[in-house]
Amino acid sequence: MDRAASPLAFAAHTAPELRDLAARDAIVLIPFGATEQHGPHLPVMVDHRLATEAAFRAAGILDEGGHPILVTPTVWTGFSEHHMELGGTITIDYATLHGLIRGIVRSLVRGGFRRICIVNGHGGNIAPLTVCVSELTVELRIPLVSLTYYETNDTATRTILTTQSAVLHACEAETAMIMASEPALVRHEHLPTAHGPDQDRPEIEALVGPKVFRWQALNARARSGVIGNAAAATPQTGERLLTAYAARLAEILATPALWEAKASDHW
Repeated sequence: MDRAASPLAFAAHTAPELRDLAARDAIVLIPFGATEQHGPHLPVMVDHRLATEAAFRAAGILDEGGHPILVTPTVWTGFSEHHMELGGTITIDYATLHGLIRGIVRSLVRGGFRRICIVNGHGGNIAPLTVCVSELTVELRIPLVSLTYYETNDTATRTILTTQSAVLHACEAETAMIMASEPALVRHEHLPTAHGPDQDRPEIEALVGPKVFRWQALNARARSGVIGNAAAATPQTGERLLTAYAARLAEILATPALWEAKASDHW
């Protein structure tokens, strides 16, 4: 499917059409990912490509249910400093991330949109997005939402995957979803080496206990750039995951309380 020409794509509409959609209180999804290394077998587009896929699939479900909804062009770079030593990565810092998201969201608000959700596809973006959304909610006084699509349905993740219980990195889950959405871009000849003992080097929390943070580059855990067993991936698994994540995302976005709950008694 040509996402750019989709009637759900913000950028495919004219300005008068978008004003009309804003007047109908359309939900706007902002896919937000990263461009970073994903081992020897996956392209560096994984995180922003899958955020886009999840957003459009969820938007399609909502559109069929009669909800006005749009998907903006994808933010293709994010907070990826921990991948830089492995190459193939374009990163931004927090100030740039905040400025970029602020500019996009403020523009949408000035255009009349109020129900805005950032659909994240990269684990490294989660912490900065939490801070960013908190600050922008106070500044703009709108029910701004952020979520990471693959964290919205833990039950599906645990039951569909065969070698892991969570989405890791360039793993069974991400490889399977790229097999389902961009099959020609998977380097199948590298799948046998896209896992190994070096993936199991522990994070700080595993060494000293939970709720302790110390930054580490990803290659301190996995010299291959892979955490998980990509060789276990199948396109069928990927399709099941994407279907489950999109359904849950649509359910969340269609919940009135998401948009109506007070952010402050003073608003």
